[in-house]
Amino acid sequence: MGVHSDDVVLIQKGKQPGEPCVITVNCPDKTGLGCDLCRIILEFGLCITRGDVSTDGRWCYVVLWVVPHPVSLTISWGNLKNRLLSVCPSCSVSFYFNQHSSRSTPSPVYLLKLFCLNRKGLLHDVTQVLCELELTIQRVKVMTTPDGRVMDLFFITDGMELLHTKKRQDETCEQLNSVLGESCVSCELQLAGPEYEIQQEFSSILPVAAEELFGCELLDKETRTQALSADLTKLKKASVTIDNSLSPAHTLFQMHCVDQKCLLYDIMRTLKDCNIQQTDGKKIVDPEKQSTLCSRLKVEMLHPLRVTIANRGPDTELLVANPVELSGKGRPRVFYDVTLALKMLGICIFSAEIGRYSASGRQWEVYKFLLEESHEFRLSNSQARTQVVDRVRRTLMGW
Repeated sequence: MGVHSDDVVLIQKGKQPGEPCVITVNCPDKTGLGCDLCRIILEFGLCITRGDVSTDGRWCYVVLWVVPHPVSLTISWGNLKNRLLSVCPSCSVSFYFNQHSSRSTPSPVYLLKLFCLNRKGLLHDVTQVLCELELTIQRVKVMTTPDGRVMDLFFITDGMELLHTKKRQDETCEQLNSVLGESCVSCELQLAGPEYEIQQEFSSILPVAAEELFGCELLDKETRTQALSADLTKLKKASVTIDNSLSPAHTLFQMHCVDQKCLLYDIMRTLKDCNIQQTDGKKIVDPEKQSTLCSRLKVEMLHPLRVTIANRGPDTELLVANPVELSGKGRPRVFYDVTLALKMLGICIFSAEIGRYSASGRQWEVYKFLLEESHEFRLSNSQARTQVVDRVRRTLMGW
């Protein structure tokens, strides 16, 4: 007895342009399923506008209303359905006996080498092609040579699991050549070797920048660049309350905050990392656990991403950080959004790097961008720096 695979994930497209599409998932439950579903949906460039989740701890029914962001984005709904199915537990009875022993095999990592002529928006254009091809960026190393050329090293995985085929590799390089045109000098794609492990060793972060990014008092310190701009001060207000009286078997969390692009993902990610799944009907009654969980959720709603800008010698460095899931997965499309914001500002990127960093008892994914000074945008000016941080944060949050 179970649900036919075609009925596990159903996608109903909107009847009119701009009307939300409805994604329904009906399958056995597991800890973190909501987080996994939200991450995949975000990877496809969709925003979740509404959600309804029901579960008894063994079986769940999830309904999500989604819209493309931007609205002109073309979505491969068939591929999205396959990706969502891939994280749904088996609908067979044997699942209940094997759910703790099953482990997903990590996708192989490939190295994409691009040698290009430098121009504004180049890095975002490459990133956009990779996202459209459902290729996920795991690590990046971008370097500009003295003669104005750029060497891009992208360590990527394939959501379609087809990058080992010549057809898929040729498709990737052809699409990049088509978009980059004469800017692209060469394009190579191969299975990553030891250089991927080396690339995970992140270069140092200046102490001042590290304190700005990973300080534990972000909710109270308004002098930090993490503090929001004047017209967004209302976003510093968020509340989380717990109620154990409305349900005989479950604890109710009520959360109030300003909407943002990845809000449901951030909530589900936090609950997953805290291993919250009430399968035994036991409520969360311990006051200390309640307080810790409420504080964690509030921080994640207000500051799911950290953005700062600092001097590195004579240069200007933009840093963006987000928590890594305990599963090791990073936040979707951060590199895409940051490069888009910098492209819209007309700022060239001299070098870029993605790596992991441990701080405050957690692992973080950190994005470092060395920015080029220009006549149009004087990065030595504090007002210009504030504008960069504000635009990057707005783009990441979907404001």
